[in-house]
Amino acid sequence: MEGSNLVSASTIAWLGAGLGALFGFVGQRSHFCTMGAVSDILAMGSWTRMRMWLMAIGVALLASGSMHLAGWIDLSKSIYTAPRVPWLAHLVGGGLFGVGMTLAGGCGSKTLMRLGSGNLKSIVVFAFVAISAYMTLKGLFGLVRVNLLEPFAWQLGSAQDLPSLLAAGTGLPVRTLWLALMLAIGGGLMAFALADRDFRRPEPLVSALLIGLLAAAGWAITGHVGYIAEHPETLEEAFVGTNSGRAESLSFVAPYAYTLELLMLWSDTSRTVTFGIATALGVVAGAAAAAWGRGEFRLEGFRQTSDLARHLIGAVLMGFGGVTAMGCTIGQGLSGLSTLSLGAFITFAAIIAGCVATLKWEYARAMRD
Repeated sequence: MEGSNLVSASTIAWLGAGLGALFGFVGQRSHFCTMGAVSDILAMGSWTRMRMWLMAIGVALLASGSMHLAGWIDLSKSIYTAPRVPWLAHLVGGGLFGVGMTLAGGCGSKTLMRLGSGNLKSIVVFAFVAISAYMTLKGLFGLVRVNLLEPFAWQLGSAQDLPSLLAAGTGLPVRTLWLALMLAIGGGLMAFALADRDFRRPEPLVSALLIGLLAAAGWAITGHVGYIAEHPETLEEAFVGTNSGRAESLSFVAPYAYTLELLMLWSDTSRTVTFGIATALGVVAGAAAAAWGRGEFRLEGFRQTSDLARHLIGAVLMGFGGVTAMGCTIGQGLSGLSTLSLGAFITFAAIIAGCVATLKWEYARAMRD
């Protein structure tokens, strides 16, 4: 992976904003939503939106893996592939995020899309996800994460992406395993999605393709355009404009916290708009454009205090769970899975399990009432 010429953080931020705007526009138009996809299966037996998700994952994996194998990006330099796997944090964080997004009516990306379409509930959810995420990164909730959850981890002898793990166990070349797994998993997910005639309609099919490509584009922006092999100030490699200092793609929990921090410390000139912050703001703008274009923009607020309480609890759980699990439905379920990270598979399974359990509890309660 060759480093680019010195690029400014503002360039990466603007590219991130454009990427986020496209994601928000496509997501709003297609009603792309993990919680909605699970709900459709449980309530109506419809797999169309879940097939969109699986198709997007397959496309993201194939596109990201191809860039990785071509040397354009190095996915081993992302936050997802470290040799240490905090499995309990992935399980608990992912499960709580799944519960929280169900209570709050959608995950982090869906909250931003709803905010762009005029849903005032999402302002409350955004604020409390941001506060909870910040407290989990640097505050009170962080004590729970660091002291009670993260100590339970597997220390692997290699990076935690599946090709590296299998290479360590079999002796086969990592590149060969990357190609094989990328084609098998990515191609398998795409084949499953395309097997359904209803999914092959233009809107869900094209939307899934675009969302998968946008996740891959995030890696290209931070891992290629923003990559500097030797920064002139530190003489070390750098990923310009990222909060983690490593390659990043789409993710929508920790950027909430960084957005809140930037707004609170605006006069601190050392604070800048990063790739994560810019993508989050871009999603709001893109969703707003889509909503206005279809006449779907409308102001909507809480009708009952119980609805407010439900959203507040869900937002707090999403903030804590998303940071603890190192990602959300997009951060781990799309970007993370495109790296074939073991932690991403654990987290995404836990998110789905938390969502399913909460939806079934809600359906049972509704039947009793």
